Amino acid sequence: MGASLSNLTENGSPNNGGRPGLGDIPENCVACVFMYLNPPEICNLARLNRAFRGAASSDAVWESKLPPNYQQLLDHLLPPLNYHDFSKKDIFALLARSVSFDDGNKEVWLDRISGRICMSISSKAMLITNMEDRRHWTWFPTEESRFHVVAYCQQEWWFELSGTVKFPFPPDIYTLTFRVHLGKISKRLGRRACNFEHTQGWDLGPVRYELSTSDGQHAVSECFLDDMGQDNPNGNIRRGNWIEYKVGEFIVSTSDPVTEVKFSMKQIDCTHSKGGLCVDSVSITPCDLKVHQR
Repeated sequence: MGASLSNLTENGSPNNGGRPGLGDIPENCVACVFMYLNPPEICNLARLNRAFRGAASSDAVWESKLPPNYQQLLDHLLPPLNYHDFSKKDIFALLARSVSFDDGNKEVWLDRISGRICMSISSKAMLITNMEDRRHWTWFPTEESRFHVVAYCQQEWWFELSGTVKFPFPPDIYTLTFRVHLGKISKRLGRRACNFEHTQGWDLGPVRYELSTSDGQHAVSECFLDDMGQDNPNGNIRRGNWIEYKVGEFIVSTSDPVTEVKFSMKQIDCTHSKGGLCVDSVSITPCDLKVHQR
C-alpha cells in the first residue's frame, strides 16, 4: 500500500511502467480541486509532490478560504506595512493566529477549518459599575483566560457590566456569549483550587443578558448563575467551572456599513448582595461553529 502510494506521487517513470502518477496532474487542475478542501487538508496534500506544493501556494486557492471582506479586516486591524507584500496564504496564516486590537483587550481570528471570523473581548474592555472600588471588584491574573486576567466580583449590590465593539464582521449569523466562573480560581501546591468564600446571591435572582446592534437587532435572555437550589444528582456543576452563557444571535448581511454591537450583563435587584464571580470575556462566533478555547 505504501509503495503504491509512493509510486503514484511520482511522474511516469520506468519504475512504475511509464504509467502516469499524481505528479503528472497539471498544477492548475490541482488548484481547482484544492478550492473544495479546507486549509489543513491542503497543507497535508502539499507534501505529496511539486505540483501539489505549487497549487497549495496559489493565491486563488487561499483567497477562496479568506472572508470576502478580508482587505477591510486587514485595514481595520493592522498598518498596511505589516502585510503589503504578503501572499494570500500568508494573510490566512496571519489572521488564523489571532490579531489583538483595542490595546490588546480584544482579539479576532479566523477559524482554521472554515475561515470564518471569531472574536473575544476581555472584561478589561468593559464598563463595570464600581470597578474602581476594591471592596467590590478586583483584577487577578490567571492562565485560564486568553487575556491572562479576569475581573472578580467580591461583593456587589448593583451588578452591571457593559461593552461595545464596532467591527467589519463578514456576512454571517453570530452568537454572543459571556464566559463566567463561580468561585475564585487559585493554585495550591501546583493544583487548581476554587474559593467559594464570597460566592452568594446568584440563586436568589436571575442575571439579565442583553445585546443590540446598530441596525436595530435586539436579544435578551435571563438565567440563574447558581443552581444551589436545584436537585442535581451530579452536584452543583456550575460552581468551579467556566460556563458560556448565550445572550443571543445577530445577523450581519453586509460589512458596509460596519456593525456595532452593544452587550450587557446585569443583576440590579438591590434586595440582596451577590459576589464570588469571575468574569473573563465575551465571545462572538458564527452560530453553528464549535470553537475551542485557544
